Amino acid sequence: MTATLDRGPSGGLDADLAGLADVRAKARAAREAVRRLEGVDQETLDSYVRAMARAGTKAADELARLAVDETGYGVYEHKIYKNRYNTGFVARWMLERRAVGVLWTDEASRVTAIGSPMGVIAGIIPVTNPTSTALFKSLAAVKSGNAVVHAPHPRAARCTLRAAEIMAEAAAGAPEGVVSCLESPTLAATRELMRRDEVALVLATGGPGMVSAAYSSGKPTIAVGAGNVPAYVGASVSDAAEAAEMIITSKSFDNGTACVAEQSVVVAEAVAGDFLRAFEERGAHWMDAAQQAALVDVLFDDRGALRPASVGQSAHRLAALAGFGVPDSTRVLACELDTVGETTPLSREILGPVLSVYRARDPQAGLARCREILALGGEGHTTAVHAADPAELAPFAALPAGRIVVNTPALFGGMGYSTDVDPSFQLGTGTWSGSICSDNVTPLHLINIKRVAHEVRPWRSVYDSVEV
Repeated sequence: MTATLDRGPSGGLDADLAGLADVRAKARAAREAVRRLEGVDQETLDSYVRAMARAGTKAADELARLAVDETGYGVYEHKIYKNRYNTGFVARWMLERRAVGVLWTDEASRVTAIGSPMGVIAGIIPVTNPTSTALFKSLAAVKSGNAVVHAPHPRAARCTLRAAEIMAEAAAGAPEGVVSCLESPTLAATRELMRRDEVALVLATGGPGMVSAAYSSGKPTIAVGAGNVPAYVGASVSDAAEAAEMIITSKSFDNGTACVAEQSVVVAEAVAGDFLRAFEERGAHWMDAAQQAALVDVLFDDRGALRPASVGQSAHRLAALAGFGVPDSTRVLACELDTVGETTPLSREILGPVLSVYRARDPQAGLARCREILALGGEGHTTAVHAADPAELAPFAALPAGRIVVNTPALFGGMGYSTDVDPSFQLGTGTWSGSICSDNVTPLHLINIKRVAHEVRPWRSVYDSVEV
């Protein structure tokens, strides 16, 4: 469901050779699993999904601890929630729907839709959410009758492998190889997996480099784009303090490792006083100019890329790295800005609890600022709007974002918990960011849909002359 860091260089010739051998073995086993799954009905697939979901929920704590210990990113308790969200809420949603066999029949038009699995899916897993993403992609693949081979980030190899093992072991009765994971992940191995003849679809969550490699693999690809998410707090907001709480909770959750969380807040001048007071009361530390400059050096390298060591760290840790102290109550680091762009680094997407704040004289100015923020690496992703007046809300639907969530945290609304968009842990960003899909990705995106269509009008009538 998130934009993450690019993978590092491979571990050398021996590691690359081991990785390529692993790719071949896993891809071939997955193709054989798909062959053996052919014709399996939805009820049988659902029995696998239920068992996998129960096992994943039972292991949620273990996997969260492994992820934090191995990567150094995020918050242990919050990663438990992410794991359980996928094996609980999302899994239940999946089980209420059909993905294979007859999906629907339109008696009037005499058309029947039939879901058909795609085959082997290459699941590219990010370092920021390594276990929760693997759980989601495993469940989605099996629900739709596919097999999945996960390619972890090298810095999250062990925890992702463990998540895949739990999913595979739980799917008792399913063919061996239906869920697997590369054990020697390198950049070369991941690229080889995406290009393999056995692979039908690449399902990629990762940094810009990995997403670009996925689209260059020559295979159909669904990939996540970056998420520079703005939140607008309008003049008609019903409770400015509650809006502040939602935004801070969303951005500080798991130390900001989700790209669907807010990055910038645009607040209407009419409510700026109330909102900014509540913002500070609920844990925002306002940085002065010197602190902002020091934080930029901590977050970004000389090329402008995020430093891996600064991703997914707490507000206290980031402040300490930047050489200043913050109150114990601090949940996010905040700054007021008046420009957006590459020369204003804190206006960019930051995978950590850092929020930029802009004042807008009126809703029109707020809309323009949100558009400007999205244009800086966030187009196609998500926008949050906090307002009660439909006239103030309506113009925001024109923004180039796949999800416009209203009066709810961007994180929980965007992923489909506090809103009724499809619950998912991979959010498409559409052609705005070079993706083919703007939906929240579900098992229904992992199937081909066949239409059995009967004749409803005489075919010879095609020759009749009809005036238009």
